[in-house]
Amino acid sequence: AMLDPDSGLPLTIARIVQRLKGSSLHSQLERQARVSLHKPEIKLESLKEDIKDFLKTSGWEKKLQNAVYSELNVFPSPCHPAAPPEHMKEPLAYMRKAQVGCYQFYCMYLLILLKKEELLSCAFQRPVSEQKELLNKWNEMGTDEPDLSLFRPVYAPKDFLEVLMNLRNPNYENGEQPSFRNHLGLIQVPLKVKDIPELKEDFSELGLNIGQLGIDDSAQVPPEFFENEHVRVGQKVLAEQDSAAAQQYVRQGCPTALRADLWALILNISNQPEDILYYEQLKSNVIQHDLLVDSLIYKDVKLTASNDDYYFVFEDYLYQVLLCFSRDTSVLEHFTYSSATPPKSYIRGKLGMEEYAVFYPPNVNYNSFILSVAPLCFLYHEPSKLYQIFREMYVRFFFRLHSISSHPSGIVSLCLLFETLLQTHLPQLFYHLREIGAQPLRISFKWMVRAFSGYLATDQLLLLWDRILGYNSLEILAVLAAAVFAFRAVNLMEVTSLAAAE
Repeated sequence: AMLDPDSGLPLTIARIVQRLKGSSLHSQLERQARVSLHKPEIKLESLKEDIKDFLKTSGWEKKLQNAVYSELNVFPSPCHPAAPPEHMKEPLAYMRKAQVGCYQFYCMYLLILLKKEELLSCAFQRPVSEQKELLNKWNEMGTDEPDLSLFRPVYAPKDFLEVLMNLRNPNYENGEQPSFRNHLGLIQVPLKVKDIPELKEDFSELGLNIGQLGIDDSAQVPPEFFENEHVRVGQKVLAEQDSAAAQQYVRQGCPTALRADLWALILNISNQPEDILYYEQLKSNVIQHDLLVDSLIYKDVKLTASNDDYYFVFEDYLYQVLLCFSRDTSVLEHFTYSSATPPKSYIRGKLGMEEYAVFYPPNVNYNSFILSVAPLCFLYHEPSKLYQIFREMYVRFFFRLHSISSHPSGIVSLCLLFETLLQTHLPQLFYHLREIGAQPLRISFKWMVRAFSGYLATDQLLLLWDRILGYNSLEILAVLAAAVFAFRAVNLMEVTSLAAAE
C-alpha cells in the first residue's frame, strides 16, 4: 500500500507473484502445507494466518524470499504504467526494429542451409528405429559421426559485429547526437554508458584495498588469512541459505569447493523432482524430433571439443544440454520483457498448423552457447542440474550478448562502454590502433560476446563469472576488455597491423 503506483513497481511485483503461482515452487509449497497442516484439499490462498505460521516454522519463508529475489534480478526496471507494453522489452523504437531484423537474418541463415524443397520445414519426426538408437547412445553422443560437411556456424562474432556497426538512430543526422560526434569507435549509437567514477562506485568491492580470491598481491592481510576467513564466511552464507547474501559474497570470488552450491543458491536452483522430470521431458522431445539446428549443434560441439583440450572431456554434456535447450519453450518467457518475437517452424507437411509448431529460442550463435555451457561442466556433473544452471545463466545474462538492445548489460552498450573507456583513458593507444586499421573492438568483441570463455583459463573464467553473478551485470566484461588493452598498451603502441595487434 505504501508503494508509489506511478513507479511501476507494484506491477512488477504482481507479475512476479503470478509467475511464482505457476511454478513448481508453488506446487511444492502447497503440497507440503497440506501435509503439515493436515488439510489435504485446502488451497494456499485460503490458509491466511495458518500459512504465515507454517512459512516461519518450516523454512519456506526463506525459500520464497530467495525466489522473489531471483525474479527481481531477472525482471527489467519498472516502466511507467502508461507506457506501451513493448517498452518493457525495449524503450527505443529503432532498437526494436533492429531486433526484428536480426531475427529475420537468423531465419534466413537457417533456411539457406536446407535443400530447396525443404525450405518450409525445419523440424522432422524421427523414425522409431532412429529414436531407439538415439536413446541408447544418449550418454555417448560424442562417439557419433554424422555427416556435417554441408553445415557451417550460423553466426560468427564478426558477422554480428557488422550488424552492430550498421546500427543507427534515425532521429539524428548521420545517426549521431551532437555530444556523440567525438566518438571515433565502430559503434555509432548514442547510448549513455558509465564513466570511471560511476564504475568505481558500482564495483566498490573490487577496490584494491579489499581482498579478492585469486589475487593475493593487493590485499592488506596475508593471503592465506583472507582465504581462510573468506571460506568460513562462505560456509555460513550457505548454511543460512540466503540468496541475497550469497550474491553479495561472491563479489570477492568463490572458493572452489563452495562455488557450485553458491551459484545454485544465487540462481535459485534446487533440482527438485519436478525439475528432473522437466529435463527428462526435454530429452524425450530431442529423441522424438529432429530439428535443423541439431546439425549446427553437432558441428559446433565437434569443433569446440576438438580445438579445446579443456572441454573435450565434456562433449556428451554439451550435446545433452544444448539439444534440450533448443526444445525448451520455457526460455520463451523472457521474450515477454527482453527481446523480439522468436522464430518458429512446423513439422513437415503441417505448415501453418499451430499444434505442430516448434518454437526456436533465440539461439543466434551456437558456438557462443557451447562456450557458455562448457565451463559449467567443471561445477555440475548431474545433467538435469547442469541444464538448469545454464538455462538460468542464459535468461539472466548470456542472451544479452547475442541480441540487440539498449540495456546496460546488452552487447551494444558493452561495445560502446569498451570503446569509450579506451578512447577516454588511453587516447593515444586508441588513435594509434585506429590509424593502422586495428580498431580495438574488432579484437575485443569476440571476448565479450563469449563472456571470455575460451580466452581465459577455466579457474580465471569462473572467478570472472563470480563477479557477473555478484553484481547481476555484464558490464565487468567491457571493463576487463579495456584493462587487457591497458595492460598491453606499451606493446600495442609498437604494432603496425591488425594481425600484429591480435
